[in-house]
Amino acid sequence: MKIFYQTFGTVKKKFSTFLNKFFKKKKTRIGIYGPPNAGKTTLANRIARDWTGDAVGPVSEIPHETRRARKKEDIIISGANGNTITIDIVDTPGVTTKIDYHEFLEFGMEKEESIIRAREATEGVAEAMHWLREDIDGVVYMLDSTLDPFMQVNIMMIGIIEARDLPVIIVANKIDLPDAAPGRIRSAFPQHPVIAISGLDGRNVEDLYETMLEYFG
Repeated sequence: MKIFYQTFGTVKKKFSTFLNKFFKKKKTRIGIYGPPNAGKTTLANRIARDWTGDAVGPVSEIPHETRRARKKEDIIISGANGNTITIDIVDTPGVTTKIDYHEFLEFGMEKEESIIRAREATEGVAEAMHWLREDIDGVVYMLDSTLDPFMQVNIMMIGIIEARDLPVIIVANKIDLPDAAPGRIRSAFPQHPVIAISGLDGRNVEDLYETMLEYFG
C-alpha cells in the first residue's frame, strides 16, 4: 500500500507539472520598429502606462533618442471580449541606413557629443536588427502618417520580417497632425493591417490593442 501511494504521488506530481506547462500562458515578445521620430517610444510608453502604470523611456524631438533597445515585460492586454495576451514590449532604436553626426549639430549639440551620439545610434540599429533576427515574435511597424510611407521603409528590415514570417501590424502614427494622411500608408501596405492612431493623445489606441490580440494572441 505504501508503494502504491508513493507511485500515485509521483504520477500525480508529473501530471500536475504537465498541466501547468500545457496551460501556461504564452508570452509574446513584440518589437516596435520604424524610422527615427516615428513615435515608437511614445507608443511604447502609452502601452506600458495603460496596462502597468509605468513608462518605458524618455521621449525627445531629437532623432535617435532611443539608442539601445528597452524592454518592458509582462504586459497583460485585455480585449472587449475578455481575451488577454501577455507580451514583452521591446522599444527599438530608429532603423535607418545612414546616421550622420551633422544632424545632431542642428539641435545645438557640440561636435564631440554629436559624434558619440551618432556612433551609439549606429550600434543601436545593429542591436535592433539582432533582436529582429533572433528574439522577436511579432512586429508593430511605426510610420509617420505625415510623410511618404515609401521613404520611411527599411528594405533590410522588411526582408528579415518576411524571411521569419513574423506577424506585422503597421501603425500610421501622428493622425493628430493636420497634414496626416494615413490612407497613403493603407494603400502602400494592403497585405497588412494598418491602424491609424495618435500615440500622443491616444486616439484609436483601443483599435490597436484589439488588433494586437487578434494577430499576436
